[in-house]
Amino acid sequence: MVLVNTVLGALESSQLGYTLAHEHVIVTSAGIAEYFPELLGTDLRRRIVDELLAAKAGGVTTIVDATTHDLGRDPRLLADAARASGVNIIACTGWWLDIPRALTGFSVDALAEVFTREVEEGIGNTDVKPGVIKGASDQAGVTKYEERVLRAVARAHRRTGLPVIVHSYSPGRVGERQAAILEEEGVDPRRVCLGHSNDTTDADYLIGLARRGYFIGMDRYPGMGVEPRERTATLKKLLDAGVAAQVLVSHDRSAVNALGPASMTEEERRRRNPHGWLYISNVVVPWLREMGADEATLASLCVEAPRRFFEGP
Repeated sequence: MVLVNTVLGALESSQLGYTLAHEHVIVTSAGIAEYFPELLGTDLRRRIVDELLAAKAGGVTTIVDATTHDLGRDPRLLADAARASGVNIIACTGWWLDIPRALTGFSVDALAEVFTREVEEGIGNTDVKPGVIKGASDQAGVTKYEERVLRAVARAHRRTGLPVIVHSYSPGRVGERQAAILEEEGVDPRRVCLGHSNDTTDADYLIGLARRGYFIGMDRYPGMGVEPRERTATLKKLLDAGVAAQVLVSHDRSAVNALGPASMTEEERRRRNPHGWLYISNVVVPWLREMGADEATLASLCVEAPRRFFEGP
């Protein structure tokens, strides 16, 4: 058992309960919520809290908010939402894909220092401390500056002991290169989750990484490109391969999404997923049951694996 940083303070890992390990309370760009809140629509706080309350009523205890600064992270809003809803929220440091020009001139160690400082002292001038560290790469593979950030994430992890979550592009097997970089930096694969892994149906690729020790983030539901039931069939292959203890199932859903012109309207989002953060409970688990998954595995899927992810080997 270890202490896990939530936005309202440290919590014993045994108290995490039913955990969704890759979600977003709000997704936008840095500074939008603070300086241009009208762009996010009316009743922002109420909409967020209502989503969290619905999740809590359906059994969700903890949400890992995988929102970095460049994705519009707002530590005060996260703390307010956690306090109002009763859902544990775990914040994130590190960086996503929007690496600004101003960041490209800094060394790996300088970036590691600021990620570490957020963990040890709090985000900005708040006392909200992240509980995970994040790096990211996508279809282009690991670019020059994304590699710099990922190495900084690795070094901050080694200084703080926090687990690492990685935005990856599984159809291109980008996780293999990310894994190599992290291992070069001395990171134990058992402290890393390779996210968005259910964007591929290549179970051999995923099982291979799991057997090397990595957690596999089957964390896009309903997702785009690969149909939800097909994603679930791939998930079942991982369970059958005996790596259920290293699978983190989640949605990559945001209560409020305002990320550029590709973002769907609220009505479109609700039509695609009327279950919100309960899609896994209401849809995926029954599918897995139909596919022959045993009840013990289903009961522990969003409880035991996330707890082990935070506790470490």
